[in-house]
Amino acid sequence: MRKVRVPLTNFSFGEVSPSLYSRTDSPIYNQSAQRVKNFFLRSEGGVVKRSGLQFLHKFTDITVDTTKTQQSRLLPFIFSDDEQYIISLQHQKIKIFQIDPSTGNVSFIRTITQDINSATLVFDHDYLHEYTYAQAGDVLFLAHNTFVPQQLVRTGLTTFQVEPFLFDQKSDNKKVYQPYYPFQNAGVTLDPSATSGSGVTLTTSSAYWNTDSPSKHIGTTVRYNGNEIEITGVTSSTVATGDILDALTVRLLPDSLRTNHNSNIVEVTLTNHGYKVGDAITFADCDTIGGISISNLNGSRTVQAVISDDKFTFTAGGSANDSELGGGTPTLTTHAPTTSWDEQSYSNLRGYPAAVTFHENRLVFGGTLAQPDSIWLSKIASYYNFDVGEAKDNEAIHLTAAVGEVQQIRHLVSNRDLQVFAASAEFFVPAFQNQSITPTNAQIRRQTPFGCGFERPQAIDGATLFVQKGGQIVREYLFTDAEAAYTATPISTISSHLIKTPLEMNTLYGALSRSESYVFILNNDGTLAVFNSNRVEQRAGWVEFVTNGVFHSTVTIDDRVFANVEYDFGDGTTRIALCEFNASFNLDTAKTFSGTAGVFTVSSVFENNAVVNVVDGNNYVGQFTVSGGQVDVSAIDATLTSAEIGYSFDVELKTNPIDANITNGPLTGIPRGIGSVYLDLNNTLSCKVNGTPMIVRNVTDDLSQQLSSFNGKKEFRLLGYNRDPQITITQDAPLDLQVNGLIAELIF
Repeated sequence: MRKVRVPLTNFSFGEVSPSLYSRTDSPIYNQSAQRVKNFFLRSEGGVVKRSGLQFLHKFTDITVDTTKTQQSRLLPFIFSDDEQYIISLQHQKIKIFQIDPSTGNVSFIRTITQDINSATLVFDHDYLHEYTYAQAGDVLFLAHNTFVPQQLVRTGLTTFQVEPFLFDQKSDNKKVYQPYYPFQNAGVTLDPSATSGSGVTLTTSSAYWNTDSPSKHIGTTVRYNGNEIEITGVTSSTVATGDILDALTVRLLPDSLRTNHNSNIVEVTLTNHGYKVGDAITFADCDTIGGISISNLNGSRTVQAVISDDKFTFTAGGSANDSELGGGTPTLTTHAPTTSWDEQSYSNLRGYPAAVTFHENRLVFGGTLAQPDSIWLSKIASYYNFDVGEAKDNEAIHLTAAVGEVQQIRHLVSNRDLQVFAASAEFFVPAFQNQSITPTNAQIRRQTPFGCGFERPQAIDGATLFVQKGGQIVREYLFTDAEAAYTATPISTISSHLIKTPLEMNTLYGALSRSESYVFILNNDGTLAVFNSNRVEQRAGWVEFVTNGVFHSTVTIDDRVFANVEYDFGDGTTRIALCEFNASFNLDTAKTFSGTAGVFTVSSVFENNAVVNVVDGNNYVGQFTVSGGQVDVSAIDATLTSAEIGYSFDVELKTNPIDANITNGPLTGIPRGIGSVYLDLNNTLSCKVNGTPMIVRNVTDDLSQQLSSFNGKKEFRLLGYNRDPQITITQDAPLDLQVNGLIAELIF
């Protein structure tokens, strides 16, 4: 019988896929495990039992419906370091919780069911997991294709209201600073029946108007040469009526008139004018040109000839004595048919933005139903003004990812650049030579071809993590100087079984008594895949969090992690509870209860017949059944007046099969046993190795005192042979456990 000592000094790569179990040649093999359940990975290489879940609030207004993807989605609202809130987004409802800046306690403060116009909130539990959001100061913007962007506005320390997003308007209300787009086919003209007034007939040269009953065009705005007309009715697919907000005029570019010597024919340059011979037009604000006086240019005129789509002529009141280019910047009043018209981009007919973020002091929207590959950036520091104007540096920007196939934009992320995640590819909007994005330099560049799901991408460790469409792979979007481009490397390959059609992602930057950063990915089966990245040491590992219920939503706020969890609290009905991962708790949906002589009233959380666990500091009291709204532990400890009561959760660290290379090759497949296991433990109160418990008390201990945690090396002696011997670390009591590493004595 021979022996060899096999060190497993760290578990930095976390839980790995079963497909890796034969890769004993890989350095990952002895730095990972077959199962890592309910442990955090430490940057030093070890694992520590995850925090318990402190009970905060029970959503009695939600009846769990398993056919719905989410019924309460948690969002952060952070106004400042001492004014922070948790938002529960629900079906036609928002519930708001405040985090007390002094105590850190979380309290429910408000429910909102209507917006400021007394309309029912538009949020729908069929789409909660798809909503995107961005915050600036007192306002949280919410976006989705199915509704007008909504604003959750903090109006006071504990008061909020919901408002539909409204674009800025000109002071005379004759112009709305919103995006427009020509949705009509090429060559289709718009022919108003007048240059001003209400109820004006609008005729298109081919079918255009929506003929639903009522028409979805009613209430929208179209522009005729930049002049706004509000649609009030639709008669047919080619005829509508509207109110002209201002006279139908168009200002020509400077020097748009040309005269010829001894001729009264004046040539006009106007892009896509759409006129035909005989159309009536009215000029104003002309300057003298070629000797023709202002009075012989201004006034009512008639189109004399059409030279091209961009040029036409009219007859002036006098002849020119010189050939000249000029005429100032005339204003042309007309209602002649034109191809120069467009329609507002956001509407019930065209859809609304799917994505929202802030970048370089601009509010950015992306991806409507009708313009799925478009991005709109507001004016700088003017978040409600999307007028592209004259393309000055501070004016709004409209970009389209014109790469052949149409891309449905799902997310926008402000990171090193403005990153754009679409359903079929990833893009970015670069900044050039440390300059801000402007209308003259803005462009979209395609980078990788994988596509993104609805889960909100998260920034961590210099990269942006996103879930590839299909929900089975997580990638990190990272700019590489070597390629001068973004790459999207898969980071879940060796732990692919933990990624199960995710719904959410949230990032925690060092908290829960940990210095590490983690990404929490909520799977649709109610488990959490938790990722830890250490780019300096080129390590990235995954573990899985489970509970006796189902994780429903998570959110991180500064250094705290909150979760909605579905539980049966004892009455057979599943409810959603708001909880917090709290390092001071050992149990889930746990609360510290005060009692008398070992009897605790727990009806504020648990129902009768709930089977709960009781922990007193470092001591595990036992498992009890709630009866009469109480938990009675007096038979164990009649002096107990305060205890943590909640549901226990299992932990498991199961190594890969212990293997070793000897002189004549690896021991793979040969029957072998594990004689002893030496664990390096830290602050541990309960631990079992392959079913063998750790002895934590000595016969000389005072049993009336709290348990003392163990620090150091602990030996466990095991029996048995196996072709794939493994070490499984569990607990028989829900108390602290941290494993820094181990050494296995392999017998063969």
